[in-house]
Amino acid sequence: MHNDRTITKARLKRVLDERIRPAVYPESVPLAVSVWNAPGEPVPVAEGLAAEGVPIRTGAQWGPPWGTSWFTVTGTVPREWAGRTVEALLDLGFDENMPGFQCEGLVYRPDGSPVKGLNPRNQWVRIGEKVVGGEEVVLHVEASSNPVILDYHPFLPTELGDRETADSAPRYRLGRMDLAVLDRTVWELVQDLEVLGELMAELSVEAPRRWEILRAVERALDAVDLQDVGGTAARARELLTSVLAAPAHASAHRISAVGHAHIDSAWLWPLRETVRKVARTTSNMTALLEDEPDFVYAMSQAQQFAWIKEHRPEVYARVKKAVAEGRFVPVGGMWVESDTNMPGSEALARQFVHGKRFFLEEFGIETEEVWLPDTFGYSAALPQLVKLSGAKWFLTQKISWSRSNKFPHHTFWWEGLDGTRVFTHFPPIDTYNSQLSGKEVAHAVRNFQEKGGATRSLAPTGWGDGGGGTTREMLARAKRLADLEGSARVVFEKPSVFFEKAHAEYEHAPVWVGELYLELHRATLTSQARTKQGNRRSEHLLREAELWAATAAVRAGFPYPYEALDRLWKTVLLHQFHDILPGTSIAWVHREAAATYAAVAAELESIIGEALAALAGDPLAVLAEDALATLRGDGPASGTVIFNAAPHGRGGVPALGAAAVGQRDRAAVRAEPREGGGFVLDNGLLRVEIDGRGLVVSVYDLAAERETVAPGAAANLLQLHPDFPNMWDAWDVDHFYRNTVTDLTDVEALELTDDGAVRVVRAFGASRVEQFLGLPDGERRLDIATEVDWHETEKFLKAAFPLDLHTDRVAAETQFGHLYRPTHTNTSWDAAKFEACAHRFVHLEEPGWGVAVVNDSTYGYDVTRAVRDGGTGTTTTLRLSLLRAPRFPDPRTDQGVHRFRYALVPNASLGDAVREGHRINLPERRVVGAGAGGVEPLVSVSGDSVVVSAVKLADDGSGDVVVRLYEALGGRARVRVAAGFAVGAGAVCDLLERPVGAVDADDIALSFRPFEIVTLRLTRA
Repeated sequence: MHNDRTITKARLKRVLDERIRPAVYPESVPLAVSVWNAPGEPVPVAEGLAAEGVPIRTGAQWGPPWGTSWFTVTGTVPREWAGRTVEALLDLGFDENMPGFQCEGLVYRPDGSPVKGLNPRNQWVRIGEKVVGGEEVVLHVEASSNPVILDYHPFLPTELGDRETADSAPRYRLGRMDLAVLDRTVWELVQDLEVLGELMAELSVEAPRRWEILRAVERALDAVDLQDVGGTAARARELLTSVLAAPAHASAHRISAVGHAHIDSAWLWPLRETVRKVARTTSNMTALLEDEPDFVYAMSQAQQFAWIKEHRPEVYARVKKAVAEGRFVPVGGMWVESDTNMPGSEALARQFVHGKRFFLEEFGIETEEVWLPDTFGYSAALPQLVKLSGAKWFLTQKISWSRSNKFPHHTFWWEGLDGTRVFTHFPPIDTYNSQLSGKEVAHAVRNFQEKGGATRSLAPTGWGDGGGGTTREMLARAKRLADLEGSARVVFEKPSVFFEKAHAEYEHAPVWVGELYLELHRATLTSQARTKQGNRRSEHLLREAELWAATAAVRAGFPYPYEALDRLWKTVLLHQFHDILPGTSIAWVHREAAATYAAVAAELESIIGEALAALAGDPLAVLAEDALATLRGDGPASGTVIFNAAPHGRGGVPALGAAAVGQRDRAAVRAEPREGGGFVLDNGLLRVEIDGRGLVVSVYDLAAERETVAPGAAANLLQLHPDFPNMWDAWDVDHFYRNTVTDLTDVEALELTDDGAVRVVRAFGASRVEQFLGLPDGERRLDIATEVDWHETEKFLKAAFPLDLHTDRVAAETQFGHLYRPTHTNTSWDAAKFEACAHRFVHLEEPGWGVAVVNDSTYGYDVTRAVRDGGTGTTTTLRLSLLRAPRFPDPRTDQGVHRFRYALVPNASLGDAVREGHRINLPERRVVGAGAGGVEPLVSVSGDSVVVSAVKLADDGSGDVVVRLYEALGGRARVRVAAGFAVGAGAVCDLLERPVGAVDADDIALSFRPFEIVTLRLTRA
């Protein structure tokens, strides 16, 4: 019997490949083809349609990297084909094994109306269901010759990732360009045999059903005349009727298939190409919806809808019509499928604000499911944001990529940082690009971990990453699997229908608490440092711009820049997409991102300057310190300038020098040579010893009489590791990188500057680093400004702080709070977190005394423990991840000059960590003009644990003031909010500024749960 099974499987494959599939199109005639190659970047559709091409033959080369060619295909349907189904087969030179990663096309009619997209698994265009014969065919194809960046090996450096460095050689050869008769019966036979063959392969040898299918397939193959497949296909299908009609078992798992095309908003292609990928895919899907009444398609990312609305209105009109009909379903509720580790608090909230609002305004749809299949880990802040946005459900898939531990659930309640829970599904099919193959469906059934409690799962179905979407073959599989013995039941339905059913049957699902940490792609916290710095600085400038513009609007009638702020937020949110901010896109994407961030910074600085000028009554000056304290979490400022922002260099990067390390009053900070070499800095609160190597060997807290640096160790130690992961260069760092390390201790220069800071210069490899270390007057903080001229490859640079602390956990800032991660490796789950994310601070503490390390632009960190001399007690080493140098997909990742600021803060509470984290990211004051005058905060908050994350005017243009606050320390809080203007009415709102509860306008008292977010809307009297 085993031999029979093997023989039948081999026979089925060969007959399908060599006889039956070729017979799907039994007759064909060639089309005439001409081509016009657009110069440079893509041209408008009208220009492409009007261009006059030159003839081109099949087999001819075309398409330099990132080029656009407009093909025109013409022909006449033979009259002898009357009454038959005819399709155009348009092969641009596709490799069917790489859908989404190579050339693609969008077909237009001569009048400019879109027909459908072309990609490697979707090369047909319907000409007529029952042609009359003699029809003239004229089609235009906008074809993009996107180069294959992966090239079957995702680790080879390539210059193809930027138009500026790519060659101009043609990448493709034009394939078949024909009119052909579609034999629907043969096509259906192919689908029958594929589904049955795949199901047979997944059933156990002992299962009678497997052998029933095998014998039926044998009989069907016997009935096929290999020289007359079309004439015998119907009989072969009849012999399969009984096995295809056998119903599924009552207990069969249920799969809700959802048409989908996961389209990365940028990755191995630039942003401009994603606009066209979306147009191609949505054209395909709206056409498929017209042909298939049972099909449902879901699309996430409001940005992608907005792109086609702006750039391809003819495609958008079809999308909007399909949405109104209810089968093209907007999902996700976010502006893009964002990274969720690194975006700041407000930015992650605004992903929901702008995404949800777009769907409401465009379609009148309140999206209820958050759709994030491919993000590299999921912040513990998300459940609360999901609920505050008005959504109810969450979907992810990427956790199946974890390498150390298998996630224990597929349907569960996810409990976030503040205790909010969201009903969550993690599809057991383990792909967001499902084809509904027998192997995938069987895997979903075997893999599903809620058996006995739940009966259903979801399958995002369609070609993705580079787009493409669902095919008619996938729909054919679903129809056959709807009620088929031996298989799960498969039906296309809306995500909301799935979630309603899943929730109803499994309300008491298990609970997972905290972040969904991905045990893979940890290096995304460090790759492409410029992109990460641009994000951080843009976020803080946006919050400042809103604060000053709102203050100036209320106090001085300043015209609030609604349109500009909306546009700038959306620009920053777009660049938080999960292959841009994580640093995993081609060079073109990150080159453009750097220019975009510089432009964003310039425009926001202009808005801030204009608002301050309005407040000053130009040319008076504004000492804008008290209002900034609101954003820092200081409460009302005391009037003493503690820290002024470093002057900024090119692109908004802090300039280097003593100004960057808080050296303001040399008289208040003693600096003297150290015995044995080096220097000692003393400001009366801390005494810092820097040895002859330029390393910090002591940071002594004079008040607590306590040393910060671990015995025998040195802080601010730069360490260099080799960095060659097993896979995915820009994405991954593997644990074995720690096995080899070089401490950078050689020093070229060590001197005391005129401003009282210590300057250290080192050279290593082909790179150079310059640092300034300083103590600000009146503060327990060692400021460190670092400039690295980086020219290494496949290296990882860390800044180490060995601390004399015994602690089993660290607090790492995340959105709207912090979370604790272990310093030990007791379990495989603990050990897997060897690189993790922190925003502005990491805090370590023994009862009564702690240390914070704060930063202005880094995200990755690691923490380890060491045994003290003598084997009693432990110390803890915290390291900030500064730079990497992967070669794929950008072969010159991070080459050049980078500037970082970070600080060591001894004797720091969690509240100190919050304040210092804000401080290093914000200027202490802004001054306009030559005079002096103060600005009172627009709002102020009593108490130390509640932080204001935003002060702005309401998005609806009403002039109401919106204030978002959160409890930052993880405890209960009761505070009063004082408005610096007359308040007529107040309300607590959701993220979209819709009232959900009232507050007393005369006495705004708020109670907070740990890490609770509250949005206030205050109407001016």
